[in-house]
Amino acid sequence: MSTLGIYIQVPFCQTRCTYCNFHTGVVSSDRFAPYATAVCHEIREHRSFHKTAGIDLREEFSRAIVDTVYIGGGTPSLLDPVHLDSMIGSIRGAFVCDLREITLEADPETITTDKARGWALSGINRVSFGVQSFVDAELVAAGRMHRRADIYRAVRILREAGISNISFDLIAGLPQQTRESWAQSLAELSTVEPQHVSVYILEVDEGSRLGREVLSGGKRYGAGAVPTDDEMATFYEAAGKVLGDAGYHHYEISNWAKPGSESAHNLKYWRREPYLGFGAGAHSFSGSQRWANAHDAAAYAQSINAERRLPIESLETVSPGQALDEELFLGLRQLDGINLKEIEAAYGADLQGKISSLQKAGLVERQGDVIKLAPGKISVSNEAFVQLLG
Repeated sequence: MSTLGIYIQVPFCQTRCTYCNFHTGVVSSDRFAPYATAVCHEIREHRSFHKTAGIDLREEFSRAIVDTVYIGGGTPSLLDPVHLDSMIGSIRGAFVCDLREITLEADPETITTDKARGWALSGINRVSFGVQSFVDAELVAAGRMHRRADIYRAVRILREAGISNISFDLIAGLPQQTRESWAQSLAELSTVEPQHVSVYILEVDEGSRLGREVLSGGKRYGAGAVPTDDEMATFYEAAGKVLGDAGYHHYEISNWAKPGSESAHNLKYWRREPYLGFGAGAHSFSGSQRWANAHDAAAYAQSINAERRLPIESLETVSPGQALDEELFLGLRQLDGINLKEIEAAYGADLQGKISSLQKAGLVERQGDVIKLAPGKISVSNEAFVQLLG
């Protein structure tokens, strides 16, 4: 029996972090209930909404078992537990479910005992924390609302509520970050022992206030104190060493897990398995088509609640060439690598020349038909992807 993942987007935050390049907004809490109502309606009526929008949901979707749900954002932990419960309840009513993993993204300062208990009762059994750092000076510079003490308090509350599957995000490259402060964050993380860890290298681009300031040579938002690219790569490599020594398995470029605690939902993305997204800005993939809802939360809620129309922002049929590129790019992000023989057979492609070039450059290693990123090149993996997909 095939399985299906469901993603729910909650694009609301208390404040906008300086490094953020996501489509999120700071809005009044009065907007939360109408938005949750719209998401529930989209879930319950997804078949008619998709049909009207020209989206071809394959027959197997009606038989697929939903086994993972991921509620992301934004900061979905801002919502009242009753809103989250209604969304999960709508999924249970609209799909055949065997929900083994329900993840909620949360910020530490938003956690309360009542919320955690409500989440557990709704079936939420995994919480992904935007920790980013254990150093208060770095958190302040990044515009984060929480502080180091909030992390410890939140973890205790979750575990007391029975939610023990906890994931932490850390960012390598925050303003004010040094080799010593990064080592402190890694040491404290190891002490808390979350089941899963994601380590992201700071993205410097035009999509964030900090990124624009760095690119223009400015000093606002701590832009003058952002570590160099080489320092960020060193931080990333240090994280791999510390996490490996602490018993975490490095299974995807940015992700480490205790044995058996890999993110079942995110693995669907990297394996090109089908998933449906609900909410403003949510993306979906059927295997042959990709589509996304419009990002504006108010317009989304108006379209669903009043106009009974799905506000599709983009819709494309995935070509064989695009599918092959995705197999290579997403497959190599996983540390287990790709089976070259199987991919060549599936797509009628000859990739021997490209792989040989990458081997000569030291970017990948080959073990029979299995191709993996070279261990020392994971932090600069984009070099391999550019050459492979060029």
